[in-house]
Amino acid sequence: MEEIPATGGRDWSIQDVARIAGTTSRTLRHYDDIGLLKPSRVGSNGYRYYDGAALLQLQRILLLRELGLGLPAIADVFHRQADPVTALTRHLEWLGQEQQRLARQIRSVRQTIETVRAGGQLMAEDMFEGFDHTQYKEEVEQRWGKDAYATSDAWWRGMPADEKREWKSRVEALGRDWQAAARSGVAADGPEARELAARHVEWLKSIPGTPAADHSGSTKAYVLGLADMYVDDPRFAANYGGAEGAGFVRAALRSFVEKSL
Repeated sequence: MEEIPATGGRDWSIQDVARIAGTTSRTLRHYDDIGLLKPSRVGSNGYRYYDGAALLQLQRILLLRELGLGLPAIADVFHRQADPVTALTRHLEWLGQEQQRLARQIRSVRQTIETVRAGGQLMAEDMFEGFDHTQYKEEVEQRWGKDAYATSDAWWRGMPADEKREWKSRVEALGRDWQAAARSGVAADGPEARELAARHVEWLKSIPGTPAADHSGSTKAYVLGLADMYVDDPRFAANYGGAEGAGFVRAALRSFVEKSL
């Protein structure tokens, strides 16, 4: 890898820069035409040359492109933030977050493969699992606070793989039993549904950070809120066979809560 001084020193031809940066000479000429990246000098032969400062600018452009920004938006960023060190520091922070996100995705895909191979059921309801369980972060924090998400997230990440599999197996069995009960036509306030509702509440209590696990929180309000969400949100209704099955779960949980909590 070629050493590139931040300022001064040697410069590189447009062909060399394209090779080093993994881009094309055509792209670099376009950046020049729109005023986004000017060469440090133009030779007598008409060739463009770029010094270390220009390559630093190109690095910022490519990083912002990775973020999905268009060229006009990148030009605006440069106009508002001239200091390259500050900008690159922020880029570095973002890259660190991306590295962590990809690591989570790798772990999640591996867990999904294990579940499929074992013949298990993939549960979208499991807010602490999935391709990227942080997709629920904002939703959880809005409903139950930042501490709830942070506590549950730390609990799930710290759980050994075998315990995760066992925990997920219990949740999947509960989901299957709910669907079977809904299909069988049992009464939502009957003994079968009441037993399932009790299991469901105990499962919710087993998740640290949730109002059900926090003795100072309102388990009743929490369970009723989730019951409504199972019906209102298709992501969760799918776990119970659709809207009709989710409606049965909600009715059973409401009956159980009113009589037992």
